[in-house]
Amino acid sequence: MNKLEDILTYNKNFVENHEYEIYSTSKYPDKRMVIVTCMDTRLTEMLPKAMNLKNGDAKIIKNAGAIVTQPFGNIMRSILVALYELQADEVFVIGHHNCGMTGLNPELIIQHMVERGVANETITTLKHSGLNLMRWLTGFDNVRDSVVNSVSIIRNHPLLPANILVHGLIIDPDTGELEVVDPANKEA
Repeated sequence: MNKLEDILTYNKNFVENHEYEIYSTSKYPDKRMVIVTCMDTRLTEMLPKAMNLKNGDAKIIKNAGAIVTQPFGNIMRSILVALYELQADEVFVIGHHNCGMTGLNPELIIQHMVERGVANETITTLKHSGLNLMRWLTGFDNVRDSVVNSVSIIRNHPLLPANILVHGLIIDPDTGELEVVDPANKEA
């Protein structure tokens, strides 16, 4: 079950053989873009290829569902850091069809937590502590609406520079086809 040994063995050879050299780049995105997308494994290589991106072209922020849920959460902070400190000047929110966050059942997730050893008392404590656990674990019903909502949170953020273009797209994880669902206002 522990994959660490295999990873470290591979890594030692990777470093000794200087395989890292082909990935050399700076911390600044060459194409000056930041992408918020899903952590889905089908997108790991597909999304950059579908967008003609190579290592170093973009800052890519991944989470479950490509969701920006709150204006002052970690995802938005990462976007702002990319814009203000890492020279990005365009934002892309890219959801995908057949996302695991579509129709996510929070009750089922909690059941799986309990099955894997989280005590019922812990769940109860969290529910009574003010955390809306059911909402926190809920996904979305429609990927298009989710992307549009995330784009809206970013576009309307009080700390977003006025000239930043924010685009909303959906990618097909099987073909790589991109669909624009909320294009940026060109006058931004």
